[in-house]
Amino acid sequence: MESPIILNFTTCLISCFCMLLLYASTLNPVFALKNCDFPAIFNFGDSNSDTGGLSATLITPTPPYGETYFHMPAGRFSDGRLMIDFMAKSVGLPYLSAYLDSLGTNFRHGANFATAASTIRLPARIIPGGGFSPFYLDIQYSQFVQFKARSQRLREKGGIYASLMPKRDYFRKALYTFDIGQNDLGEGFFSNMTIEQVNASVPDIVNKFSTNVKKIYDLGARSFWIHNTGPIGCLPYILANFLSAQRDSHGCAKPYNDVAKYFNYKLKEAIVQLRIDLPLAAITHVDLYSAKYSLFSEPKKHGFELPLVACCGYGGKYNYSDSVGCGGTITVNGSQIFVGSCESPSVRVNWDGIHYTEAANKFVFDQISTGAFSDPPIPLKMACHHI
Repeated sequence: MESPIILNFTTCLISCFCMLLLYASTLNPVFALKNCDFPAIFNFGDSNSDTGGLSATLITPTPPYGETYFHMPAGRFSDGRLMIDFMAKSVGLPYLSAYLDSLGTNFRHGANFATAASTIRLPARIIPGGGFSPFYLDIQYSQFVQFKARSQRLREKGGIYASLMPKRDYFRKALYTFDIGQNDLGEGFFSNMTIEQVNASVPDIVNKFSTNVKKIYDLGARSFWIHNTGPIGCLPYILANFLSAQRDSHGCAKPYNDVAKYFNYKLKEAIVQLRIDLPLAAITHVDLYSAKYSLFSEPKKHGFELPLVACCGYGGKYNYSDSVGCGGTITVNGSQIFVGSCESPSVRVNWDGIHYTEAANKFVFDQISTGAFSDPPIPLKMACHHI
């Protein structure tokens, strides 16, 4: 028989622990939340999250794209996986099939409407006559509308295709992810607009983003995970093309990063308004800029090197040239040179001058998935909850 002292001590410990849990949940509501059960992800964006849309339609990445993880090109503009790939796996879902890919696709657990080179607004120059995707955000929304209606008709018909489509209630329970806006800024920079002119275009860009979020909400979406834009002024394609731009202490082009920061400021304002306009939505705003910028401000601390230099590229200080890209060939002194990968992509930040390596994508995902860079400070797995 246990002594009264031991029993009292045990009772006290249990009581103290319960009080601690109650106190913690009062201080931080996230402490008391359960993980969400997302049955699907629907993604909208650009090359930062394109898993095969542009590849299936207009421009197919060639080797060495995809070499690190897939060991072949896999529709992604990186050496391996993107943040959206890590996001899907972390909530127990398979990699997302691109909506525009007609071969070997499975949409049971969501669809990816992102395409590389996509913008929020209609771009002035579209592939092949320019550098931007025709599948800008309005079109991605229209594709989602079609997908939702047609997928349910296929499920009703039954048969083999029914098993490849999401269930009706998945649309309400799904996570809706967004990573878009960088190319709207890039279009301005490469259209001979001044920094001030690009800044002046930002409110309209953000307004059009908000309009699409509202329309997707009206179709039943309730859980939103929205990335702001990254430090565009740290990317080799900006650094190599704007050599005279002021550099910050880490070598990034400060005026171009300032535009990204202004975009992010206006986006944050818009999300505050969206929370008012869409009362049933759980909207998580993710400060991707800060997570990515740490790769340039403290690369060695995080196990990276040469963050401003492309791993797969050719020419100049930043190993980047507009005349030949990753996977291309160039003639030097009469010899054909294949533009391939650097020796160790696993310690490099930038892949091809524009896009991040798998290693960098994984690092950023690990940072943002915890909620440390989110408003509200909620982990990815709990992004269905109102805080």
